[in-house]
Amino acid sequence: MKNRQLLHAIFVLGVLFAGISYAQTSALSSALSGLCAAVNGLVPVAAMLMVLLASVIYAAGQMMGAETRARANVWATSCLTGAIVGILIATIAPQVLQVMNGGSSIHC
Repeated sequence: MKNRQLLHAIFVLGVLFAGISYAQTSALSSALSGLCAAVNGLVPVAAMLMVLLASVIYAAGQMMGAETRARANVWATSCLTGAIVGILIATIAPQVLQVMNGGSSIHC
């Protein structure tokens, strides 16, 4: 049993070292740049759509009964919270991705 565990550990370390030796930092940099561009292109649009959806839900809820109005207020608040989180993600993501890239700049 010990020999099997030792062989397994050696295999895992060998795969790890092989992965490190063949890793390409340019591929990582281009992937992070693509992710940054996608985040900056998609998340602000989604956040604005969530603000619009929150306003529609709130307005529709005001025309309904008391219970539906209360639920609509909760849903609208959730949409606004999601929009704020999305805007924060879009604002912070380039700096976080730059740190993940080792400090070199990322072209978004």
